[in-house]
Amino acid sequence: MAPFSTISEFKTLLANAPEADDDATAGARRRNAQLTKPPGALGRLEELAIWYAGWRGSDSPAIDAPQIVVFAGNHGVCAQGVSAFPPEVTVQMVANFEHGGAAINQLAKTFGATMHVHALELDRPTADFTQSPAMSEAEFIAALRTGWGAVNPAADLLVPGEMGIGNTTVAAAVGAALFGGIGADWVGRGTGVDDAGLANKARVVDAGLARHASREPLEVLRCLGGRELAAMAGAIAAARAHRIPVILDGFICTAAAAVLEKTRAGALDHCVAGHLSAEGAHGRMLDSLDKVPLLSLGLCLGEGSGGAAAIGVLKAAVACHSGMATFAEAGVSDG
Repeated sequence: MAPFSTISEFKTLLANAPEADDDATAGARRRNAQLTKPPGALGRLEELAIWYAGWRGSDSPAIDAPQIVVFAGNHGVCAQGVSAFPPEVTVQMVANFEHGGAAINQLAKTFGATMHVHALELDRPTADFTQSPAMSEAEFIAALRTGWGAVNPAADLLVPGEMGIGNTTVAAAVGAALFGGIGADWVGRGTGVDDAGLANKARVVDAGLARHASREPLEVLRCLGGRELAAMAGAIAAARAHRIPVILDGFICTAAAAVLEKTRAGALDHCVAGHLSAEGAHGRMLDSLDKVPLLSLGLCLGEGSGGAAAIGVLKAAVACHSGMATFAEAGVSDG
């Protein structure tokens, strides 16, 4: 059960979130220096392994229990014609996830991850943010709590994902509110809207910004976001509480995560960016968060797919770090 029932209590949890284990980080750094390779020869894999070790509290960690959680939500702003697909596709895709037919299912199997899908009141979309806040405070807290409770404390890696027709518009609105700019700076083609659709998305985002200007970050998420974004934020915060490293997915996931960082600096220190999405504003958002993506494959699917694909990179980093012999163990001269 989530240990909060108000936004204020959630903010307190963020403020008091644990940090990485300095001793484990230092131990991993010492071990890395002793492995049978030239210094820095494994490049960023070395940095990733040391980072992971610090959060797991072990200088020789393993990744044995990765977890993928996918949250689905529907959006009232779809009434403004912001998507090429109707909202019922969200329900249909949840069924596809549950039957194992989506891309994320295949990636979960490939990398040995458990996967759970959480449908968030799909029959009751959020309010149209051009007319009113997307969620009441009670609805927002409920979504945060769902996300928090979805994280298995026994997991050793988390990949949050989402499904929700219209949620690239929502993420664009959140991004603009957090980092500045106008709708046109943040919207992309999402599910494949044409030029007129793109202009409409920008107009809708601008209308939302005008209605909900100058709010603090969690209020931005409540007023402009969606249930699945709030749930991802809750899951990422829960992972921090359990010292579970997180691989962020694309534009929508990163928008949800950015709310935490804007609420408390350093809130995403336990997170890496899994990939650079083809959704254009994602790179701008990652730059603002000082996150360098692990992969750049032109993905823009969502579902957690880019984050899941990066599980393999992190597993490789940790396997090399913990499994390689030291110079002394191998009887190899270290020069």
